[in-house]
Amino acid sequence: MATSLIDVATQPQSIAVVLLSATLLGVIHKRLTRPNSLPLPPGPPADSWIFGNTIPAVYGYRKFEEWTKEYGPLFTLRQGFTTVVVIGRLQAAIDIMEKEGAATVDRPTSIAAGETLSGGMRVLLTPAGERFKKMRRALHAHLQPKSVTAYAPTLMQSARQHMLDIIDEPDRHQDHAKRYAAAVVMALAYGKIPKSYFDPTVLAVNRCLTRLGNNLRPGLWRVDAWPLLRYIPGYLKELQDGHVEELNLFKSQLNEVREKLARGEEIPQSFGKYLIERQKELELSDDEASYLAGSMFGAGSDTTASAISVGVMASACYPEAAERVRKELDSVIGKERRACYLYFDYLGPHAVILALLLACSFAWLIRSSSVINTYSPPNERSREFAPDDGVCVGDFQMETGQFRRLRAQDDKRYNLGEFHLYLSIPAGSSVIGNVWSVGRDPQYFPDPEKFNPQRWLTPEGKIKEDLKAYTFGFGRRVCPGQHMATASVFLNTALIQWAFTVRADPAHPIDDLAFTESANAHPMPFKVFFEPRAAKTLEGVRELFEDYGA
Repeated sequence: MATSLIDVATQPQSIAVVLLSATLLGVIHKRLTRPNSLPLPPGPPADSWIFGNTIPAVYGYRKFEEWTKEYGPLFTLRQGFTTVVVIGRLQAAIDIMEKEGAATVDRPTSIAAGETLSGGMRVLLTPAGERFKKMRRALHAHLQPKSVTAYAPTLMQSARQHMLDIIDEPDRHQDHAKRYAAAVVMALAYGKIPKSYFDPTVLAVNRCLTRLGNNLRPGLWRVDAWPLLRYIPGYLKELQDGHVEELNLFKSQLNEVREKLARGEEIPQSFGKYLIERQKELELSDDEASYLAGSMFGAGSDTTASAISVGVMASACYPEAAERVRKELDSVIGKERRACYLYFDYLGPHAVILALLLACSFAWLIRSSSVINTYSPPNERSREFAPDDGVCVGDFQMETGQFRRLRAQDDKRYNLGEFHLYLSIPAGSSVIGNVWSVGRDPQYFPDPEKFNPQRWLTPEGKIKEDLKAYTFGFGRRVCPGQHMATASVFLNTALIQWAFTVRADPAHPIDDLAFTESANAHPMPFKVFFEPRAAKTLEGVRELFEDYGA
């Protein structure tokens, strides 16, 4: 049977060719009509004239570090017709994301993970604008530093159960860290505590989180570089189905809180309760409120569990550093007193303990994953970095992305140090800060592969304030839950060090670089021994936790 021209033209392949051609023509026209600017940062040659540079699908951040060493603190890649500038040094991130906070608050368009999977309502991916402002306002209002004190009983009760879980099943310590983190964040979000990490709601939320992480991987969805692909029938169906599942899950959880309030039940304070009681004031729709509460769980659970497990790993791999922290704990509370004296506010001034937390539970993650932010100027002109700005470029927060868009009216110009070479970041480009490289910045982290908690302390024994929170991001996109997260990981790290001596199993050596390749990197399963320290036996340790958090 003869095929008509209409039949051919309506085939998905034909549509794709037309869309691709239209996009190419548009980009070429834009390039030809754009005014001349300063040179781009240097970078590796493109692998393909259509797709640009190939970024390794696994451990791409390590390749970025190779390019940082070869081309300097910032280098250029091309993804399709999008310019990507990658940053690999800490001062760069601090300068531009803090000093240019208003210009870097935006996000580039994320059609796959942002608009389709998240319905444009996940605050992590929401572009700057009214929706972002009201969501951010709600988060900050509920997660101020004083909230740590308000939620202290929840943190302590969940931490107590975490310690008891370790005593009962030490081989499953990583699962216990996940259960603890899930319990705390579920309580913060919805006022309920799951009894197991395998609670159906926890599993469902983590399924959504895994899906998000997978779909945030750079280059996975060509539609983010070629937006017209969104109109190909069926192309985004997988993400559309995922959005329906997410929205139904988040709405059902918040509706449980809403129904309890409607019945007049006394329920614990939670973010969900806060949103419902102030929904009109916050100007949030039901869907926005549901996504906001659900996003809290997704953002806080996985990262906290990973940080706690890294602390356990570091204690086993570096017993001398762990012993110093245990001695510090003994000097504060002694071995004979009950664990009720172990709380963040009580231990907060003790920098040695916090230094171990930073080195073990946060900083170590720079050895295992890339923490990425991007930003793109939407204007027809670029933003320049002039010598009197004293700034570099970059930001980072989780491997697959916090994304930034540079909102600027003029070119950005960068003065490349000793070479006094001005480089331009063109409008429409993305900028990625690679924490793998940032953690190897020789100016701040000499001998980066050495585990050295002392690097986080000043000569006077105080915490270096300019370093302690960089894993939470910068500027107006900094993690609003950083105070709660720090307290949570700090508390569990201190409890484990006080209650147990963590030792490596000689029969099962720990690979301290074996981490998952995921949105939030976790240590691969490893085995350790938890020897009783606060008492002569594990049952004695159990008794010491009897009243903890009560």
